[in-house]
Amino acid sequence: MKNKRNIISWLLPLFWGIMMFNILRAITDLTRRDAFWHGDMTLHIISVICSVLFCYIMDFYWRYKLNKTTPNTSVTKEYVGVLLELFILFNIVLYIGRVFHIFFYDTLADYILIITSYIPCLLLYYTLIRNDTVSRNYQQKILQLEKLKTEKFETELKYLKSQYHPHFLFNALNTIYFQVDEKNETAKYSLELLANLLRYQLYDIQKEVIISQEIEFLKSYIAFQQLRKSERLLLDVYFDPDLKEQKIHPLLFQPFIENAFKYVGGDYRITLELKLNDGQIHFHIENSIPENRSSDSGKNKGIGIENIQRKLEILYPDQHSLKIENTENLFTVDLILDSHSSP
Repeated sequence: MKNKRNIISWLLPLFWGIMMFNILRAITDLTRRDAFWHGDMTLHIISVICSVLFCYIMDFYWRYKLNKTTPNTSVTKEYVGVLLELFILFNIVLYIGRVFHIFFYDTLADYILIITSYIPCLLLYYTLIRNDTVSRNYQQKILQLEKLKTEKFETELKYLKSQYHPHFLFNALNTIYFQVDEKNETAKYSLELLANLLRYQLYDIQKEVIISQEIEFLKSYIAFQQLRKSERLLLDVYFDPDLKEQKIHPLLFQPFIENAFKYVGGDYRITLELKLNDGQIHFHIENSIPENRSSDSGKNKGIGIENIQRKLEILYPDQHSLKIENTENLFTVDLILDSHSSP
């Protein structure tokens, strides 16, 4: 069906150009009671070719114009503009044809006859192209809407699946927690921390949270990470007490903290600061790295940081500053966010 429609679109200017010339010949020859196509046949054939060529040019121009711009809400204004374009272009073609002895019209009556034959036909041709283009664009929009609906359903399904798995894990952790021997305080503490982390991600966070909630989450996350590290880890953490009611999007700092715990080495030191400065939230974290890994530590920063960079671009366009540095034995992240207080 689509191929058939394309073939018709390609053949339509050919048919229309021949039809317009024959209408002109019929009006001219029959009113003068001459034989149909009276006169020099070579000039007639050249005129037919010029008529067809003009149709192809206008067809390409109009389709390009209609696809690039939305049709004018004022149909009258749109058609007046098309009429002026046709009048100017057609007169240019007639003038060039007369200069090169292709077209012949000796009197004003001949000129008026040509204009009144071609211009209405070309306006009708524009209407056909306009309707076809509007129809195609409408069908494309319908297909795009259907595609968006399908993608929306798929996204919702993926979201529900992603919610199910941590929800199941959260319930399983609670079950395991009550099965652990009371004497094993370390295991119970670990399960409790992990359950708190999951609870925050599943139930507590909305589109935005107050930063005090986020800080409590970060404290639990850091405590959980410390359980996995040796006691020689030097951890220096500071949370500004002025950070209370400011609203932010959640889980923006966690990937950087995770990265620090994952790649810490060398002096085995992590420094973390979260401060409020001139209405902006300043997050700073640095971790020591082994000297023999400094060259590729930036490559190994993980997909989590790449994802958070994209997330910041979406959530804080022109409202954040992110600087990541990788020196000889230190990996540093500085993030500044604009914030506002909750009502």
